[in-house]
Amino acid sequence: MDRCAVTRVLSVTSECAPLVKTGGLADVAGALPGALIGQGVRMRTLLPGYPDFLWKLRDPRVRAELPECFGGPARLLEARHAGLDLLILDAPHLFDREGGLYLGLDGRDWPDNPERFAALCWVASKIANGLLSDWQPDIVHGHDWQGALAPYFIARSPAAKQVRTVLTIHNIAFQGLAPAARLSALRLAPADFTSEGFEYYGKISMLKAGLIFADRITTVSPTYADELLTPEFGMGLEGVLQQRRSDLIGILNGIDLDVWSPEKDAHIIPYHNPVGKRPNKAVLRAEFRLPETVGPLCIVVSRLTAQKGLDLLLKALPVLLDHGGQLALLGTGDPELEAAFAKAAEHPNVSVRIGYDEWLAHRMIAGADAILVPSRFEPCGLTQLYGLRYGTLPLVALTGGLADTVIPATPATLAGNVVATGLQFHPIQAPALSNALARLCALYRQRELWHRMGRNAMAHPVGWDHSAAAYAALYKSLSGITQ
Repeated sequence: MDRCAVTRVLSVTSECAPLVKTGGLADVAGALPGALIGQGVRMRTLLPGYPDFLWKLRDPRVRAELPECFGGPARLLEARHAGLDLLILDAPHLFDREGGLYLGLDGRDWPDNPERFAALCWVASKIANGLLSDWQPDIVHGHDWQGALAPYFIARSPAAKQVRTVLTIHNIAFQGLAPAARLSALRLAPADFTSEGFEYYGKISMLKAGLIFADRITTVSPTYADELLTPEFGMGLEGVLQQRRSDLIGILNGIDLDVWSPEKDAHIIPYHNPVGKRPNKAVLRAEFRLPETVGPLCIVVSRLTAQKGLDLLLKALPVLLDHGGQLALLGTGDPELEAAFAKAAEHPNVSVRIGYDEWLAHRMIAGADAILVPSRFEPCGLTQLYGLRYGTLPLVALTGGLADTVIPATPATLAGNVVATGLQFHPIQAPALSNALARLCALYRQRELWHRMGRNAMAHPVGWDHSAAAYAALYKSLSGITQ
């Protein structure tokens, strides 16, 4: 590979903030390119051409015509938007449809999801093989199962001699499974449909293809990297990851400090210390119609799923309420959990909004005393990082990135020069969460100590500087560039 001053990276992702978002993947994909500029890395982002954002692009340029792209014609567009250098697969037969990114209006996966994102990865491999006359990546970086076939297609192409590949696991629970009968439709070689390849219990696993064929594998926290090697967290792929252990690295996510800034956030009353949260708390209580109370105002901003441990919160909620605490929840997901929280909201100190509103999330995080993240597993988590940034103390389960980002309140971290930034609980069961909520309420009554913890939280580094440097070092090690 030619040595050069700047490392060129193609990021392959199914979503990217601020253009299109369903979760934390979009935030990471949107923030990382800007964070890498100071590290000598120039990243372009390859996205599906969803109609919801195509109209926002100013003067997109057609860079390539693709007459047959997994069932129909497509074009590769180039544009710059919100500081991002974008390459967009404009394939209406794959992406121009009513519904969500991954789900139809009936709430079920699109039947052709494997083909939709195989097409994205196939185009990434074409770019790696010189589709664009003026730009070729040194590194192709795929994200989750939707970007996982990019390393496979590249490994089976001439570009394998010069383009290196990285796959990031944001959540191993989603693996991109497809029936073996779709090998040809997905342009996969039958010879690779083996236990040593991408075969997974008789099915195609797009994520496994990436884990096998990528040059390096990353995930979004050091603790999650360790957890993935175990049957409890590896979701059946722990054996593959154990074989690739020397190529697996955990790099913590960061957050965009310009978007998430208590001093500059246009959606809140700005503040620079925990005491300054009080006006936002009054606004939040009014918005959720919650009365004054003696305990902490806690929030949840989350998908309502078993992974997020919110069934545990329902069991532990009486403890918070008995101590004078309150809960405001924003989220959507499992209909049973939605109904259960709606029922819980019959209590005057519980208020629930089913759905998602980005700017309401900002107001909630700015106005609350604490943010609850009781996840059974959490690769990294971003909401606890938002909480730290805004001095909203996180109460988190001891798992994944939650373990790596929150300094728990213990006798040692509360003594002398207080360093605690939140609370952790373990085991991840309702009784332990109940005890943690009781400790949270007790700490809240110690106002001086509570504010010390809030100042610690706001000072805790949650941006991209350290993580971007780690990604840049990884890219440059792969491309033979020394720092």
